[in-house]
Amino acid sequence: MALTAHSTIGEWLNDEVGGELVRGMLAQSGANPDSLAPVLGLPLQQLVVLSQGQMPQSVVDDLVRAANGGEIPEDTGPAGWVEKITPGRFAGKTVIVTGAASGIGKATASRIAREGGRVIAADISAEKLTALAEELPGIVTVAGDLTQQGAIDAVLASAGDRIDALANVAGINDDFSPAGETTDAVWDRVIAINLTAPFKLMRAVLPVMEKAGRGAILNVASEAGLRGNASGNAYTASKHGIIGVTKSAAFMYGPKGIRVNSVAPGGVATGIPMPPNMSSAGSARLSPFQRAIPALATAEELAASITFLLSDDAVNINGAIVASDGGWSVQ
Repeated sequence: MALTAHSTIGEWLNDEVGGELVRGMLAQSGANPDSLAPVLGLPLQQLVVLSQGQMPQSVVDDLVRAANGGEIPEDTGPAGWVEKITPGRFAGKTVIVTGAASGIGKATASRIAREGGRVIAADISAEKLTALAEELPGIVTVAGDLTQQGAIDAVLASAGDRIDALANVAGINDDFSPAGETTDAVWDRVIAINLTAPFKLMRAVLPVMEKAGRGAILNVASEAGLRGNASGNAYTASKHGIIGVTKSAAFMYGPKGIRVNSVAPGGVATGIPMPPNMSSAGSARLSPFQRAIPALATAEELAASITFLLSDDAVNINGAIVASDGGWSVQ
């Protein structure tokens, strides 16, 4: 079978010709093939996203040509898991999605829109939201910094009188610093974006949901919300905090017809940028445990978990923290 951009990285490495090509590419960049262990099940194409702009599409195209005698064969489609849309699952529903211009947020907004929902897509990047609106005609975009009350007010105004669901996806990484090294700047920014902003948006939508007697909220936590060895001090605190906010709201508002749940991703192949100055002590301490990640997920795989919990299919699920992490949390 011909190797294509949709063939998995594992298939490439196991192929006599493809394996040599990928190993040669890694050698040129000083990388070790062992570093690909968590992504063996992902398509080769995903390396473009993971590289955060360092690997252009032309590199993947050149690999495919080299593996197929100079030609790019007809692509038969993606390997492995394939997203399956449920038509009408969100029909008639208004859903707010934060961090909607890229990564998990974009995949979530896209799936909800394609399943019939009216999406209020919020993100700090106006430029990326414009591109998203071109991909998904009909969505409502709101550009703004959700750490500011004005942006939250704008999201609520765009949603109108009906809000059926909220997906708090937006978040940032920290610098892997341990508590003794964490600066006020890192702490304040990470807590503001990852914990305070989602809480304030929850607080804003709950009265609307309470009046309607129904609603679903999904807060994206992290593997770092379940353990202490997945990230730095500020990020870990913010994600433990969002789990606490989720559980409290689920308890308080469950009797009023509002479900509040959380997804805790493990490694996700979205290419989220890291801060420029990472803590050397924290990185060294975390590295052995981060290498134990069993597999990276795609943004679309996380969106599948998120949209399930937001949908009526999860009617009896409230206060759950779903580890969508490929089994990392059981190690």
